[in-house]
Amino acid sequence: MRFSILTLFFCHFVFAQTQYPTDYFRSPLDIPMQLSGNFGELRPNHFHAGFDLKTNQREGLNVYAVADGYVSRIKISTFGNGKCIYITHPNGYTSVYGHLQTTIGPIQDYVLKTHYKEKAYEIEMFLKPGELPVTKGQLIALSGNTGSSEGPHLHFEFRDTKTEFVINPIFFGFDKNIKDTKKPTISSVFVYPLDGTTANQSKQPLLLNLALQKDGTYLASKVKANGKIGFGINAVDFDDVSGNKNGVFNVSTFLNGNQNYNYQFNTYSFDEMRFINALIDYPRYKKSGQRVQKLFMKTPYALSIIKTDSLRGIVPVDPNLASTYRIEVSDFFGNLSSITVPIEYDAAAPVVSEEPVTSKYFIKVNKDSNFEKDNMSVFFPAGTFYDDFNLNFDVKNNRIYIHDDVVPVHSNFTITIKDSSYSESLRDKLFIGRISGKSSSYNGTTRKGDIFTAKSKTLGQFGLVLDTIPPVITVIKPIQDKVIDDMKKIQFTIGDSLSGIKSYNGYLNGNWILLEYDNKTRKITHNFDDGVVAEGPNDLKIEVVDNVGNVAIFETHFFRSQQK
Repeated sequence: MRFSILTLFFCHFVFAQTQYPTDYFRSPLDIPMQLSGNFGELRPNHFHAGFDLKTNQREGLNVYAVADGYVSRIKISTFGNGKCIYITHPNGYTSVYGHLQTTIGPIQDYVLKTHYKEKAYEIEMFLKPGELPVTKGQLIALSGNTGSSEGPHLHFEFRDTKTEFVINPIFFGFDKNIKDTKKPTISSVFVYPLDGTTANQSKQPLLLNLALQKDGTYLASKVKANGKIGFGINAVDFDDVSGNKNGVFNVSTFLNGNQNYNYQFNTYSFDEMRFINALIDYPRYKKSGQRVQKLFMKTPYALSIIKTDSLRGIVPVDPNLASTYRIEVSDFFGNLSSITVPIEYDAAAPVVSEEPVTSKYFIKVNKDSNFEKDNMSVFFPAGTFYDDFNLNFDVKNNRIYIHDDVVPVHSNFTITIKDSSYSESLRDKLFIGRISGKSSSYNGTTRKGDIFTAKSKTLGQFGLVLDTIPPVITVIKPIQDKVIDDMKKIQFTIGDSLSGIKSYNGYLNGNWILLEYDNKTRKITHNFDDGVVAEGPNDLKIEVVDNVGNVAIFETHFFRSQQK
């Protein structure tokens, strides 16, 4: 059995070499390909699932189908990929196009019809093969900046049609469109003392000095330790054209010449995305914004791209034994950066102690945990966290204090508050909010009598928040009693200072109209080319509802003497 387990660990180092088609797909744009983000790049709570393609810092560029196929899915969302098209191809892959300004032609006709059928801006459509076929090079959309995009660009993905795993687009021949002769940059290396170990007389993580060698590799300062240690790196990659910091493709580590840890960004599932918070040094990221990638696992987690030995990348430092540890970081094009770290045993007393533990509560990863005080409680199912840790927990001043956001959370935990101090008429206006200073963020809250329950994936302070204030609606350009023949659209800003916007609807002469929402500007827009506006007088009503049911209504009246 021991042999089988070790064999399993070491066999993990062998990546399946899938042969992807390299001449089947064209570029989705007709401008030279430049990346503003690559596959596997480290993002908040997820790995990047595709390429972000630059669009000359503007919207409205033509977006083309990269091969024959059919539109299998369309999703219109205020967050995420915004307006997004999925095209399924006959060779087993699906291409994805996100942050679009608008779809084009028959696709747009289908989308607009569905908006009005479902009376909603946010919609998701799953189509059959014969409904919207496309050909290679067909214009399908215009590039945009919708959803959670931070600037105009095209998000472009490939997925395995059957498994929905995302696949690095570089494998599909797009390496021919990218020039890259630059080595990845490893800006820092850290050593992590584990399980009470001392490294360089410190029981806390330490930054190592790096010295450039004549052969272009780096030598780190010697690590002197007396037990188990791990390492972490801060690394990025650049190509020759874009100037953007991209994620690295492959990271490998070797102990005395034997590979003991590796990951490569080939393909992974969406269920694995949040494991980024286990891969990085999350406390350091939350405190400094620096994403240090850990090259070891204290507790195993199911991120499929990681291949490791039986020690999970942890390095034991034993008496009378010296070791050599090597880190190699490479890109798809074979450019490689290497750092060697000499290691030796040293039992010197620590100068830097561990951070003091003040909590009397302890979380074990593989066990359910429930903590309760007064009228508040929190329940953590097994698997909520990545590592065991000491939890700070308290209830005071009508708030429940659940550690703070320096420990990553993988799945939802449950907060429960019992409070009968509010009248029945106000209880539906309460929600459990995560409180930071004078502001609070909404958590979806259910109520049964005087018991309130919410789920969260972020630690911090929580309490009941009362929201009796309706949303605010502001017209950008007044149209009351005006003839607006020269206008192609009408716009409003909407906002809510507490629980947030749940829904928004517009009605023109009693009929529902489409309002497009941009979460970055908080604008809702109705375009007159929908063909709903009437000649002559028009009565417009905008209704916005927040997450606890407060309603705001804006009504106006305008004239249209002719159709535009």
